[in-house]
Amino acid sequence: MTATDRHDVPLGADPAANRHAIERLLADESGGTLHLPAGTFPLDGGIVVGAGWTLAGAQQHDGQVRTWLASSASDGQPIVQVLGSQVTIQDIGFRPPPASPGEHGGDRGTAITVGSYLYPAETEWIEDIQLRRVRVERPGTRAANCIALVGAVRHLTLADVSIVGGCTGIAVHWGAVGDSVSSISGPSYHPHHIDIQDLVVSDAFEGFYLSSVHDVSVQRARLSDVEIGFRLLPGDNTDRFHVGDDNVIGQRIRVSDALVSWNGPLYAIRIAGWGRSEVDRSVRVLEYRDVVVTDCTLVPLPVIGAKEPLRSRTPVVVEQASGVLLDNIRVDLRGEA
Repeated sequence: MTATDRHDVPLGADPAANRHAIERLLADESGGTLHLPAGTFPLDGGIVVGAGWTLAGAQQHDGQVRTWLASSASDGQPIVQVLGSQVTIQDIGFRPPPASPGEHGGDRGTAITVGSYLYPAETEWIEDIQLRRVRVERPGTRAANCIALVGAVRHLTLADVSIVGGCTGIAVHWGAVGDSVSSISGPSYHPHHIDIQDLVVSDAFEGFYLSSVHDVSVQRARLSDVEIGFRLLPGDNTDRFHVGDDNVIGQRIRVSDALVSWNGPLYAIRIAGWGRSEVDRSVRVLEYRDVVVTDCTLVPLPVIGAKEPLRSRTPVVVEQASGVLLDNIRVDLRGEA
């Protein structure tokens, strides 16, 4: 890296000036590293990151994030949306504003979105992405996701990420060409070669979900005070728009060493193979292959606000997913005390 590749970004108390300072540097197509200073800095809108850039906050001390970006935007744009390859985001905390993007807006209102859900035409893959030592805080609201990995995304590593609040901590979801979820024409894009390590999620609706993906690994997840721990899903159109037989959707997925303490009325883990299409309402089943969920401890907590506190709950729900191996799943009933 040359001296011109490094940019120390001047940030202050003006939300518009902060956004313009970052965007002005990102407009250089050559890439490089933006070093953000320690402190909490407001933004009046989201930032789009193209290929070859690193966003780096101040070096952490004792694991504490020292650089924070807080957005006041009301348009649902992510604080950071990654739309180019070879991008790294590290040592930054995010405080997204309240957002209600709706059922099919999982890539909106987030702290970070990599990729997109809907594309106007066929697109290139976004790859070689690193998200490291990132923290997201949105306590008190559960209408929008925190981090979304969506559509044409592959070869991504997410490590040492902690999240407080929000709907889903990490949403990994397929994307496709189409104007809306009910008018998809294809092809579809399914995230793969995703490696998630040392994820901590608390006080959220859900820890994470994987929807219509392949070649994904989640290791060492700590999900506490969540209504749902995690889900493996086929996507509402499963693989009907997928092009190419070299990588079959639903293959080579592994979740290992997860600790889930959940306070919702339903389940800690759901693994579903069936999905109902938003295009024609047909039901299709995705065949899982080489999928393992192993070494997980599930702790049922008292249901918050339960009208029937003694009503039974199911730790694990499996629906039309015969190709999934569950190994060493432990339910720790002592958590109810």
